[in-house]
Amino acid sequence: MVSPVPAAAVASAANTGAAKTGVAFILKKSLISALVALVLFSLMIGVRTEVGTAGQLVYWTRFGELAAIVGAVFVGSIMVELLRNWFGPREGVQLPQGVQRGLSWAGRLIGPAALVFALLLPVIFYDQRYILDLAILVLTYIMLGWGLNVVVGLAGLLDLGYVAFYAVGAYSYALLATNFGLSFWICLPLAGILAAFWGILLGFPVLRLRGDYLAIVTLAFGEIIRLILLNWQDLTGGPNGISGIPRPTLFGIPLSPGDDGLAALLGIEFSPTHRIVFLFYLILALALITNWVTIRLRRLPIGRAWEAMREDEVACRALGINITTTKLTAFATGAMFGGFAGAFFATRQGFISPESFTFHESALVLAIVVLGGMGSQLGVAIAAVTLIGGFELFRGLDQYRMLVFGMAMVLLMIWRPRGLVGHRAPTVFLEHNRAIAADMVKEGRG
Repeated sequence: MVSPVPAAAVASAANTGAAKTGVAFILKKSLISALVALVLFSLMIGVRTEVGTAGQLVYWTRFGELAAIVGAVFVGSIMVELLRNWFGPREGVQLPQGVQRGLSWAGRLIGPAALVFALLLPVIFYDQRYILDLAILVLTYIMLGWGLNVVVGLAGLLDLGYVAFYAVGAYSYALLATNFGLSFWICLPLAGILAAFWGILLGFPVLRLRGDYLAIVTLAFGEIIRLILLNWQDLTGGPNGISGIPRPTLFGIPLSPGDDGLAALLGIEFSPTHRIVFLFYLILALALITNWVTIRLRRLPIGRAWEAMREDEVACRALGINITTTKLTAFATGAMFGGFAGAFFATRQGFISPESFTFHESALVLAIVVLGGMGSQLGVAIAAVTLIGGFELFRGLDQYRMLVFGMAMVLLMIWRPRGLVGHRAPTVFLEHNRAIAADMVKEGRG
């Protein structure tokens, strides 16, 4: 018989928890944040230097601006801790059964409803080019998020250079199409294969790295690829990029106003919207294929090995799982999907340059995966729609929109530290509940 916990012990534990988040703790943490900001910004903002007219070094101080930034960090830290205490996650809080069933039912309907809406979107907004272009951009980032979700969400490998595979796919298609005249449908799998090859090349040097060290190496890899594209002018065109990239065709039929175009063959009037609608359904098909392959891989032994490695790599080694193969397959699979998205980006834009593949893209895709919920396909899609669509909604704010999104991310991480959709359905489960007795377990039948 289990004895009840004394009320005094419960009260003592509550007081201890309250003490850890009391006024003294908040002020101490905010003061440390302010001191770190003072050290970081003292030379960047507090002192400014220029070359004078006679060649001498001229400098002046900006202690007022420095004090304002440090004060803002101090006050912001206090506000963040207060919000964390007031609205942060609470242990043991359970919603009513009716609310839980309603949310579960709504969660099952979100996916099919979103798919139906995506299929009908070109029909509903046929005459609105802006909405169609925005939808194509959102689907592109959804596909990139699902590709990175394999590496970060399933395998637990922090990748800050995912834009490198995006760039490899784009430049692979552009070079093959412009130099050898290959069609999009031939270049698409080749771009994915080449990106997967570079993913394996990245995977080998980082087999023994984890955490921050892995993130630093992947970040460096992304910058190396960008600098190669920028400086190898004979092959990539350098900063001028590659222009005149061919558009995709529908089974060899171009979507052009000529006599051999699709509109002429169907006997309808040509419209530039036809190509936009075709590109929309193309990226939608690629995104759905990415989602389907990812879900199927999760249920295979390799997918279970990814998730096991994410939870505990040492335990995986003890169980006999080949960590080398597991990591390389994760990098290769995620890079392949990034290569597919890059090939589509190149054919949609018709022009690519190294400026399109900066660290900002990797950070944005990683933010989509983290905010959506690592390992959650639905969460990544919702986060991509929210972030990319939100950028367009706040376009009028110009430089302030990044500040708005930064504050929104901080609040979301306080409220939902595991992302918008933190729950992930198990890959292995019993279809029927069975009671397992101690005797059965002892006999090996449990």
